[in-house]
Amino acid sequence: MARTISSDARRQDTREKIALGGLIVKAGLRFEKRAVLLGALVELSHRLKSDEHERTRLTMIGVKTFGDEGE
Repeated sequence: MARTISSDARRQDTREKIALGGLIVKAGLRFEKRAVLLGALVELSHRLKSDEHERTRLTMIGVKTFGDEGE
């Protein structure tokens, strides 16, 4: 049973990582260096923790982008 739970958890983790990678592609950043992407995400994490207005602004951009594809 423990093996099944572990296997299911790994599958779910893999699906999540694939979905997150898809966001990088959707944002047009597929060909950026990994260090640039990680740096941008770390910076974004800091901004989101300290600026609720920035979180709202970026959320609206994301909603619009998803809306453009019919999601």
